[in-house]
Amino acid sequence: MTAERPLAPWELPAGHPGITFLTGPTPFFALARDPRFSYCLYVPTDHTPAGPSLPLVVTVHGTRRRAEALRDAFADFADRHNCVVLAPLFPAGITGPNDVDSYKLLSPAGFRPDEALLDMVDETAARWHVRADRFHLHGFSGGGQFAHRFAYLHPDRMASLSVGAPGRVTLLDPTTTWWHGTADMKEQFGTDADPAALRGLPVQLVIGENDTDAAELAPDDARRPVPVGTNRVERINALRANWREHGIDARLDIVPGTGHNHFAVLPAVRQFLGTQVSASPRPRAPEVPQP
Repeated sequence: MTAERPLAPWELPAGHPGITFLTGPTPFFALARDPRFSYCLYVPTDHTPAGPSLPLVVTVHGTRRRAEALRDAFADFADRHNCVVLAPLFPAGITGPNDVDSYKLLSPAGFRPDEALLDMVDETAARWHVRADRFHLHGFSGGGQFAHRFAYLHPDRMASLSVGAPGRVTLLDPTTTWWHGTADMKEQFGTDADPAALRGLPVQLVIGENDTDAAELAPDDARRPVPVGTNRVERINALRANWREHGIDARLDIVPGTGHNHFAVLPAVRQFLGTQVSASPRPRAPEVPQP
């Protein structure tokens, strides 16, 4: 039996109700390769297959999995910058009944959330007219953990990177094993860390100035030879210093008057991403043969 092909909104007749589900805020779509995972999007309502493919912005939720609310927070941004926003959902409980963290650490002993995200990007490109080779990635808290580790594994897929307030950080450190360092990335993921591949990538680190409550943070592990701090502000500064040692020029945006609040730092994130989306080179539209 032939697999059913995903339909694009412009393939439906004018006035078909399906168009309203494929543009604007979409429902969650199960990932075909692994339906445990799903994703929703915001697609500008005037989206067509004409012209260059649209930039893709991926926004990754934190531990509370507010993927839909995060997508909605980027709706006006998507309309203003004419881009598509993809919000993945990595449910809790994937590797066991008490699992809330595996997606953040890329879980080499369980599943590969980085590969699941790449499959979501491919599925998005199969239905909508988006650029899939490189995309803009943002995550906050647990999503910030995911985002910077994803960039280590897939620097060639990054158009820009925004990392918000990660509670645990992975340094570029060839002497310490994953997830504290990158010594065994080859054994865990089949690829080595390549700091040079991230040089020149637009990178934002973002955090609230009052994000200093360490009550919910796990203490750093004794395996790490150099402590990275006891709160998120100290840890994001340690990550920035580590990246700068490797030639990765990450800007740090500290949002005044807020603590660990994703939606309070989003104006700074949207400002950064707006500049990057506008500056992104886009593939040329295919030439139409002249009669």
